[in-house]
Amino acid sequence: MTAFRRAATALTAATVLVGSTTTVSAAEPGHGRLAERLRQAVVAQDFKDVLDLTPPELVAASRAGAPEKYDSAPPAEPRLGAAAARPLHQTPNLDLAVIELDRFGRPAAIADVLLSPQYPQGVVVPVNRVELATDQVRYRWWDDTEWDVNGGRGTRDVLPGREGAPIDFSSPYPASVLKLMVGFGVLRLADAGRVDLDAPYDYRPVTVNPNCGGAQTKPVRRFFDEMITRSQNESTCALIKMIHDLGAWDEVNRTFAELGMPTLMVTGTNPDNGGRWIGSNMSALDTAKLLLLVNGGHGVLWVTDAGRPVTRDALSASSREFFRRTLDDQGHNEMLSTTNWCGREYPVQGIPQVTPPRWVQPDGTVTVGDAVYDRDVRPCDAAAEVTYGHKNGWVDTTGSDAGIVKSLPGKAKRNYIVAVFCNLGTDYVDTYRPADPPGVFPVLYTEKYAKLGRAVDRIMTRLR
Repeated sequence: MTAFRRAATALTAATVLVGSTTTVSAAEPGHGRLAERLRQAVVAQDFKDVLDLTPPELVAASRAGAPEKYDSAPPAEPRLGAAAARPLHQTPNLDLAVIELDRFGRPAAIADVLLSPQYPQGVVVPVNRVELATDQVRYRWWDDTEWDVNGGRGTRDVLPGREGAPIDFSSPYPASVLKLMVGFGVLRLADAGRVDLDAPYDYRPVTVNPNCGGAQTKPVRRFFDEMITRSQNESTCALIKMIHDLGAWDEVNRTFAELGMPTLMVTGTNPDNGGRWIGSNMSALDTAKLLLLVNGGHGVLWVTDAGRPVTRDALSASSREFFRRTLDDQGHNEMLSTTNWCGREYPVQGIPQVTPPRWVQPDGTVTVGDAVYDRDVRPCDAAAEVTYGHKNGWVDTTGSDAGIVKSLPGKAKRNYIVAVFCNLGTDYVDTYRPADPPGVFPVLYTEKYAKLGRAVDRIMTRLR
């Protein structure tokens, strides 16, 4: 152990593992308390109580690999139809991580909770307080068919050497939250002087991918903004291809591992067009750590298992500021937060965020590209308590959201990062879900996500 890690360990009253069956250090009771409250919040939502619009007994072919579906507009043919709906046959897989931040943006408490058919009451992941990491989970690659027919168990390991880990968990496909990893790669290359954010990139796909669109030329900065704020897949394909053009994807993935975020990876994408995203993986814990870097707290944020201290300087100040600004301008506020549906009885309001004004029309409704929402968000904005800079994503078997929550002036104090990945995507609906009005963007998620977002926010408010 290095001298730095010995000092860090001493300062944290030894490496603390927080788990459902692990003794929590008396010196740091807040971590265990947060984890247990989050576990209870997850279980309280009863995520199994939904309808499956494509039940496995009616699906002839594997649905594995929905990664290239658009999620900035409703999928064209995601379902067999309401007549095919069946109650969900097993508990879904869900990964929730939360990092509470102190006033300097440093981690004050951390917790990770998993839900799956093997853990229907949730399981608290033991988290090392120095590394903000765990070696107690055997992460498996997501596969829709394996989840359906194999009791939720995956067969391919994400990380080597975890065969003996006590928790076995298939990580849901991250959908468009993977764009956080693409954004990190772009900004690392910009910091190295290999990408100019203000220079045009000439995207010329060699082969056609319908989700990537055709040739286009835009400043890199604009591609980045569209990828995050509008979840525009064409812009994402362009940036993925740009990183391929530079021969840098191996370097980006290696950087994630070297910084102590080994479950973050973008592999197997098509260098001809930037599509084929199925080789992307993210755990909620490592995603929260990535956002911890972007948020830019002071000092050492964590120490890797190789003894490397990690600070916000993994990205430059200008890159962090740009990244945060695009997250703050998120247009699709409709999962953990549901401001875009302000005033509707369904879905309920989630994290009480203020809506980014960029998308608010004169009548108070929200339009994001082709997505037209039908509600006046101004009443919710008047009652808002926090900002929520985030990225969400959906496909038929994914609902995901990850972001940074900060209290507005004069509101109850909270400062935290939250990340959620689950396999309840657009193929799963609440049993009581009403029909969407014609001509407006449909509600894509079960409102259980919004209820969970609201529960998490209340937990983080009470911790203060």
